[in-house]
Amino acid sequence: MTIVAQGTVNLTALIVPDLIVQILAPDVSQLNGVPTNVMAVVGTATWGPVNSPTAFSDMAGYAAIFGPIQARKYDMGTVIAAAVLQGANNFRGVRVTDGTDVAASIVVLTNCITFTSKYTGTYGNNLQVTIANGSAASSYKATVNLPGLAPEVYDNITGAGAAFWTNLAAAINQGQSGLRGPSNYIVATAGAGVTAPALATYTLAGGTDGATTITGSVLIGQDTTPRKGMYALRASGASIGVLADCDDSTTWTTQVAFGLAEGIYMIGVGPAGDTVANALTVKSSAGIDSYAFKLLFGDWVYFLDTVNSVTRLISPQGFIAGLMANMGPQQSTLNKRLYGVVGTQKSDSNQVYAPADLQSLGQAGIDVIANPVPGGNYFAARFGRNTSSNIVTHGDNYTRMTNYIAATINSGLGSFVGSLQTPSQRREAAAAVSSFLDAMWNAVPQMIGNAQGTIPYSVQCNDANNPPPSVAAGIERMDVKVTFLSIVEFFVVNVQGGQTVTVNRAVTQAAA
Repeated sequence: MTIVAQGTVNLTALIVPDLIVQILAPDVSQLNGVPTNVMAVVGTATWGPVNSPTAFSDMAGYAAIFGPIQARKYDMGTVIAAAVLQGANNFRGVRVTDGTDVAASIVVLTNCITFTSKYTGTYGNNLQVTIANGSAASSYKATVNLPGLAPEVYDNITGAGAAFWTNLAAAINQGQSGLRGPSNYIVATAGAGVTAPALATYTLAGGTDGATTITGSVLIGQDTTPRKGMYALRASGASIGVLADCDDSTTWTTQVAFGLAEGIYMIGVGPAGDTVANALTVKSSAGIDSYAFKLLFGDWVYFLDTVNSVTRLISPQGFIAGLMANMGPQQSTLNKRLYGVVGTQKSDSNQVYAPADLQSLGQAGIDVIANPVPGGNYFAARFGRNTSSNIVTHGDNYTRMTNYIAATINSGLGSFVGSLQTPSQRREAAAAVSSFLDAMWNAVPQMIGNAQGTIPYSVQCNDANNPPPSVAAGIERMDVKVTFLSIVEFFVVNVQGGQTVTVNRAVTQAAA
């Protein structure tokens, strides 16, 4: 008796009589939609890994990895804080530096041991190592403290002279027999000193952030190994990307190319206090016309920074990106209420956008946070559009839905590569995509559809689009068409009034 997976036994070459049970795969493969709520931010921080996409869900998670938010330009945490206020909760952070970042450190008792922070940055200057008596007789313990995080305790360290410092370094760097893992805060290096340990607290110093000369080029980074900056987000699964406070128009074309290649909706911004005339000129000169890039007008936002106890001006990127991360990909940012906006540069001067200014920005493919909006007196995106000049592709929903469907198909149909092209294989592949699209159509709320309620998709994978020469060449083709739900941008209401207007209404009488 033999149990095998289907296709692993050549049934035409069997010789010995036997019972063979073949395990068949399900008839229809299921495609699981990829996450659309992953927001990636590239910026500076006071702690944490550099050029390494790191996942977290909230501000506490951010602070544990990258330190507290800073009241300065290009700060990653500030963008995250604005996004969290919109409900975003799935982030990838990439810390960048200008190359001058330094790890905090301290040399203890004339080269007995050196404590160095695990990461560069000023937050490492808060690290303290306290040496005290251990729990066991004639032993010591070292406690590593970093404000806001759990202390690390290394107990019962013994030894005399240099041996003690070697044992302490080993405990910190390697952990203690599974009871206490290696330190997440510091690295210890034993020196040549032989002085007996003193019961004291040592504070690390000298850490710097490397955030003095951050530019658009630093945020963009490099696409060669090791990847840096924006390019560190390759294959990260992010669906929305932000280069924190990057108002450098020379980076826009590079962001577009990256967004198209990775299926990431990149959110750009103009400089604070920009004028409509300058924004139009700069956008035209940059030559940006793509659904992969959303450009926000340089009307920056006043934000209450509770960490630093100050109301300050920040980029609108975090608000818009956070809103999108908290919405389905079929939605638009148009007219959706934004939270945490104290005001904008425009509203702070008691001004509103003139119709001519809004028309100019809309025609140029530049979105803006404004108040009022069609829904009322609140702050929201005024257009919900990307930079594409094509009215069919200029909506936020087009970018996000296109990327979502493409990424889902890309992640799920690869299993068919290497299989035999047969009628059943074609049916299975087509059924997988049809099932996914049908689920989107029947979802609550709907993700695809039309105003008529008819089936909004078609999937073709048969002889009609797979002629014999292509099949012989190893090519299989599937044609998929999907109708996206339309975003209401213009609501026209016709009102006719007057003394001569006749109103005809059907009157329904109750049955006697």
